[in-house]
Amino acid sequence: MATDVMITAEGLSKRFGPVRALDKVSFEVRRGEVVGFLGPNGAGKSTTMRILTCYIAPSAGVARVHGVDVFDDPLAVRRKLGYLPQRAPLYADMTVWDYLEFVAEVRGLDADTFRKRLKKVVEVCGLARTLNKEIGTLSHGFRQRVGLGQALIHDPPILILDEPTSDLDPNEKAEVLRYIKEIGKDRTILLSTHNLAEVEAACARAIIVSKGRVVADGPLDEIRGKTGRVKYVLTLDERQGLKNGAPSATEVQEALARVAGAERIRELPTDESAHRFELVSKQDVDLRPDLFRLAVEQGWLLLELRREAQSLDAVFRDLTRSDEHLDRGEGWSGGQDEAEDDEDEAEDDEDEADDEDDDEADEDDEDDGEADEDEADDDDDNDEDDDDEDDDDEDEDDDEGEEPVRKPIKKGR
Repeated sequence: MATDVMITAEGLSKRFGPVRALDKVSFEVRRGEVVGFLGPNGAGKSTTMRILTCYIAPSAGVARVHGVDVFDDPLAVRRKLGYLPQRAPLYADMTVWDYLEFVAEVRGLDADTFRKRLKKVVEVCGLARTLNKEIGTLSHGFRQRVGLGQALIHDPPILILDEPTSDLDPNEKAEVLRYIKEIGKDRTILLSTHNLAEVEAACARAIIVSKGRVVADGPLDEIRGKTGRVKYVLTLDERQGLKNGAPSATEVQEALARVAGAERIRELPTDESAHRFELVSKQDVDLRPDLFRLAVEQGWLLLELRREAQSLDAVFRDLTRSDEHLDRGEGWSGGQDEAEDDEDEAEDDEDEADDEDDDEADEDDEDDGEADEDEADDDDDNDEDDDDEDDDDEDEDDDEGEEPVRKPIKKGR
């Protein structure tokens, strides 16, 4: 490859009838990157992955893997990919060993290479005790391990994993994430998951999609700053104070509301010995000096004061909140508005094609018109010949003194 770009999506769009699953999705993933692919249910994550792995075609746009267009040469793309779908289809009547050997043969591995790769896969996926068991007898968690094993057996340079730790126990998840970080040093991994802690543990970059569009793309620290807000946590002793006794929760909240720059204040649950409050401010404001001075002035016994950036979980909720509102039916008009928007967009997409066809249609119409005129002229000539024959017949009838037979007059076309 001329560059280190391993996965490219340019304006990917996909429609399933009236449903717009993807809307001009564009991103790049480079060699050595482990990228988290995030979004709520129905945001378009699995659709994007199915396009990248050659299972479905986009309605518009281009997808390249390892520099190859996914539908110009799908076999070349699949040789470079290891893919684990969310619910991996497995042959339940095969043993784990037989299944992995079968996948290795499909991938073109010889027997020696298969045994070497199998040892590594068994170590990573924890399959040593299940190699001789039929897949149909395994729990869902172990089936997920087998699915991960088939994605790794040919040691691909690119891995696309859709919920790889689904139904694994905490120890198994930690082992898989450790392996993902290890192999991500020299290959490319696109990891789709709903567990944001896994993204923070394994990925340095994330792509967040919502309603089929990319709403955030970049390093995790950069994404955390998308909302432009910072959170503060303040904890005070509830049983005693430095003066005037211990404050009540209401008194603390009213005093905090007077702090300049505090945009949102809420009490956090805690035990009966302390008050804990969370405050939010803009990113370019630091409330800690004002909060400390307030505690001294009020005579509060300060137990904790910390400033922290917005968590990835909070940013994710902010960026995808519109999806949740739609799911809950807020502003819902029975689907009419959305359907009309989809129809309008579909009509716009078709307008360009219609415009391109207009010239050809006009030329065809002209040709058809000329042909119709020629055919009409021929018909008129035939009609005149028929009229001449009719006149001759009438003349003969008159000569014989018989009543002429009247024939219907033919109408021209």
